[in-house]
Amino acid sequence: MIRTVGSLRNQLARYALKRGVQRPAIVSSVKVSSKTPFTIRCYSTRSTVIQLLNNIGSKREVEQYLKYFTSVSQQQFAVIKVGGAIITQQLPELASCLAFLYHVGLYPIVLHGTGPQINEILESEGIEPDYIDGIRITDERTMAVVRKCFLEQNLKLVTALEKMGVHARPITAGVFQADYLDKEKYQLVGNITGVNKAPIEASIQAGALPILTSLAETPSGQILNVNADVAAGEVARVFEPLKIVYLNEKGGIINGNTGEKVSVINLDEEYEDLLKQSWVKYGTKLKIKEIRDLLMHLPRSSSVAIIDVNDLQKELFTDSGAGTLIRRGYKLFTRSSLDDFQQPDLLRAALNRDPEISSGSTSVASYLKSLESSQFKAYGDEPLDVLAIVKEDSTGVPKLDKFLASKAGWLNNVTDNIFTAVKKDYPALQWTVQEDDPNTAWFFAKADGSFSKNGQILFWYGVDSIEKVSTLVENFANQVSAKQSGVFKTGSQTRSFSSQRRIPKGQFSRQFKRGLATSSNPNPPLKKGTNTSKARVALIGARGFTGQNLISMIDKHPYLELSHVSSRELQGQKLKGYNKKEIVYENLQIEDIKKMEANNEVDVWVMALPNGVCKPFVDAIDSTSSGKSIIIDLSADFRFDTTGEWVYGLPELNDRQKISSARKISNPGCYATAAQVAISPLVEYCSGIPSVFGVSGYSGAGTKPSPKNDINVLRDNLIPYSLTDHIHEREISSQLGLPVAFMPHVAQWFQGISETISIPLKKPLTSRDVRNIYQDRYQGEQLITISGEAPYVKDISGKHGVVIGAFAVNAKQDRVVVVATIDNLLKGASTQCLQNINLAMKYDEYAGIPDDLVIRG
Repeated sequence: MIRTVGSLRNQLARYALKRGVQRPAIVSSVKVSSKTPFTIRCYSTRSTVIQLLNNIGSKREVEQYLKYFTSVSQQQFAVIKVGGAIITQQLPELASCLAFLYHVGLYPIVLHGTGPQINEILESEGIEPDYIDGIRITDERTMAVVRKCFLEQNLKLVTALEKMGVHARPITAGVFQADYLDKEKYQLVGNITGVNKAPIEASIQAGALPILTSLAETPSGQILNVNADVAAGEVARVFEPLKIVYLNEKGGIINGNTGEKVSVINLDEEYEDLLKQSWVKYGTKLKIKEIRDLLMHLPRSSSVAIIDVNDLQKELFTDSGAGTLIRRGYKLFTRSSLDDFQQPDLLRAALNRDPEISSGSTSVASYLKSLESSQFKAYGDEPLDVLAIVKEDSTGVPKLDKFLASKAGWLNNVTDNIFTAVKKDYPALQWTVQEDDPNTAWFFAKADGSFSKNGQILFWYGVDSIEKVSTLVENFANQVSAKQSGVFKTGSQTRSFSSQRRIPKGQFSRQFKRGLATSSNPNPPLKKGTNTSKARVALIGARGFTGQNLISMIDKHPYLELSHVSSRELQGQKLKGYNKKEIVYENLQIEDIKKMEANNEVDVWVMALPNGVCKPFVDAIDSTSSGKSIIIDLSADFRFDTTGEWVYGLPELNDRQKISSARKISNPGCYATAAQVAISPLVEYCSGIPSVFGVSGYSGAGTKPSPKNDINVLRDNLIPYSLTDHIHEREISSQLGLPVAFMPHVAQWFQGISETISIPLKKPLTSRDVRNIYQDRYQGEQLITISGEAPYVKDISGKHGVVIGAFAVNAKQDRVVVVATIDNLLKGASTQCLQNINLAMKYDEYAGIPDDLVIRG
């Protein structure tokens, strides 16, 4: 079901009215200090709002931004300036948006204007509103109307909020101190000289949203009119909030010539030219000037978002943002010599984004050497978030040899600015891009024509001659199989916490193709099984949790039948949970096994025994001349076999053909399965020792009583054990060919494992890059799910498979953290055992595994 932001707000409104909420009930444990408001909260309300927020963005985004916003004092969360037209036209939507924030414990400082209401009253009285440079001339008669409108609109907003259960406080005076801006020119218009923070802080500490007007006072008490944009800027300058948002009815700044919304304004590069545009005048010009003045006094990372009220949650809680983003940005430069680069380290860092260089196919040094003997022109911004290099070409059409953009470069619209600069200097241009580049659509939009061959695309613009196009295409086709230094690769396009990053309009309205990784699964599942004959299974050690789960799956398997189950403790009792026939537990001895193997009574032996116990049973089977049965060992006894007799049975990583032709298969451990599956795709990128922090439910400690499966010991507890040299540490390391640090813990839940794995990287990768690598590696795998979110252990309990997610990359892009979950009794043991039986018996690998209990991506 598709849900819009508006529909979600309506849900919240209905929810509040249904509960008869006038003010949230006082519940919960809340930290209270001199700096923290006495937060009035209802857990159920907060939970409901967060669930609704999850409908407009991913759970990761919502939780990430909530954590970010609550990391500072409440008054530093956000300043939201509300245009007067919003209160008239969209008051319910505005109140709902602010209620969202309030109910998750966030207190924006809200300041509103009242321009349209003032104009309406003045015009009704026959007074023409008068402006100079976008500033309202405010005489005494106009001031009376201004004050009346501010008080009315402030009360209207506060009342609407109170009806939605939001405690709001009207603050119509006492915040802004001012002198006359120019009394002779503007009359009663103020120039703010100071901001009194006390009324705002007192409101938030009392658990109320502060709702401000922009009225100011002189030291003598004269009320002065101040433009609301200017007043909001002064508040932001004092509080330095994480977010500065201007709400207006247009949802951004509209280009008066084209009628289109301006997506991003980078002031350092565009400000002077922007003010020369014919459509930038009056209030728009004043707004841009005031925002520039504000941002000049804030950290460079700060920005102002001008959006529609309907986009407020999207702006605050998702990576995509909305409306018009105004930021300082950086000036662009051009260079035609390596000596012109004043910061060569930045140049090298930018070149390292080139996939040919990062993969080791070439080096930064060799490319720089080639530039020394070439005519080129380089374009970039100050931090080199985008680097473009144009070279002359033998075809006569210059070639864009490199276009290397960081994720910040894409999201801050620097890519468009750089390309525009290139196009001014080069009326005709050609370049090549790989078909699987995530930004192919962007390049198509920049080109007049294209030609694709063998996974690469030639683009060009400004080439009008058919003969020249033919030459370009022929030259491209001849070189397409060779290495090309002009193949573009770019970083992930997800905005970080700051609202400084914006996806340009229309740029990403497509589904991304795979980015860095392009290889498919090297070990895909085999085709459907060829065998339909019945097979008899003998289970040795049937008492444990793993044995019980395996019995349940064999009961539903189309071809497998239990012939014997052995348990010393349960000997003589009827087997429960198996319906194909009646079976009684036996206590099989070595001689019994020899006889059964000799008489060909068993097709598959499953050894579900403790470590160190299995070998005599295996030897008994091997001792008979007719010993041809398949043996699956669930213990660790043969996981380190070097004789070649045993095959390690992890189908998703080990050659399925080898497992299919094996007679003796060692079933991997539960922790080891999840860790290997989670680390394996990044082994070639790993620069050090991965660390695995594993937590298992107490079923992993077996049925023999111990502190690790004593629920009284485990209650509200987490027990670390075998923190070095655990057998799974050895198993994981030996199979991956990479040393791994493993730290296991046992928790109070019954089944399910969660592993948080930190992997050092030897070259920069983005989160999207990493996720793409995993998706490619496990393409077609029915029991491995790749998730953008960190998976929860509660979701994997009772399910067959492994879920891998999170893919959190640090700022330096030299470490990634992945999270894997697995049910230790299923895919960590019995499910994997069944996969190995199916492969060895030439059945469908997934036969007998309930499809409805497999988590799908």
